[in-house]
Amino acid sequence: MLHWMLKQLGLITSKNKLSILIYHQVFSQKDPMRPSEPDTAEFAWQMALLGRYFNPVALPQAIELLKVGKLPANSVCVTFDDGYLNNLTVAQPVLQQYSIPATVYIATGFSSGGNMWNDRLIDLIGNPSISEFNLSALQLATEQVSDISSRRQLAYKLIPLIKYQDYQQRINIIDQLYTDNQANEVANKMMTPDEINQLAKLGVDIGAHTVDHPILASQNEGQQKHQIEQSKQQLEQWLNKGVNGFAYPNGKPVEDYPLSAVDLVKQSGFEYAVSTTSGLSTPVSDFYQLNRFTPWDKTPLKFHLRMIRNMLGI
Repeated sequence: MLHWMLKQLGLITSKNKLSILIYHQVFSQKDPMRPSEPDTAEFAWQMALLGRYFNPVALPQAIELLKVGKLPANSVCVTFDDGYLNNLTVAQPVLQQYSIPATVYIATGFSSGGNMWNDRLIDLIGNPSISEFNLSALQLATEQVSDISSRRQLAYKLIPLIKYQDYQQRINIIDQLYTDNQANEVANKMMTPDEINQLAKLGVDIGAHTVDHPILASQNEGQQKHQIEQSKQQLEQWLNKGVNGFAYPNGKPVEDYPLSAVDLVKQSGFEYAVSTTSGLSTPVSDFYQLNRFTPWDKTPLKFHLRMIRNMLGI
């Protein structure tokens, strides 16, 4: 009954208001080093809820409807950032089961092998064979871990120290951490070009997310232009069709990407772009800085309530 009432409230209040959800990975089983990421069961009830009480729409279609003021109430879009293989192997079957359209934004530089720096760091710290970490690459003292909680705490303490450095410097730091701790890399987590094609053929919309996933605000305009344009061109070559959507890495305006990057996205031929500014989008929104959010609530009712709060702008 409560879900039905929330749906009716949405029908009354949310016409021409678009909620865009952000995901990254969906695991077949919970990853203790990445507790915020859903597993199959959690993602399944979320998609079942969206299918039953909302109006799931493909993002390109939702944008066209929003621009002309014809977006139905309770409309929601599902998006994924980065291009993880489990978007294809774990998430897509659930999306298909509940008829949920989705868009996946690909950081193309990882499609030929290798993992993103943050995943490499989390996997290193999560390595159960290492209990004492040499952190001299970060000019920090050695730290010991004793359980999964202390491993998570250490990993998520180190991430902010690396995130806003130049992307090549981030790679150098992670490489040194692996060398200093005599650690081996884990298997590739990202989709290959063939797997991206497979996902696209299953009906999932593909967008660009730069080449190397840098913080664009840390780059000069020429570097920004390369990252934005090259990711589009590479995906279009792989897919043999146009790529119209872009997602800013990390996604916070000014902090993560400058206004110059917004102009470059427009000039590169993209039709829209998404940020990670929380909230909803309306017909008067900047379609090159659309808002996105994620309700990480662990129960269906709280998840539904947060969706409605987002649509109400509270």
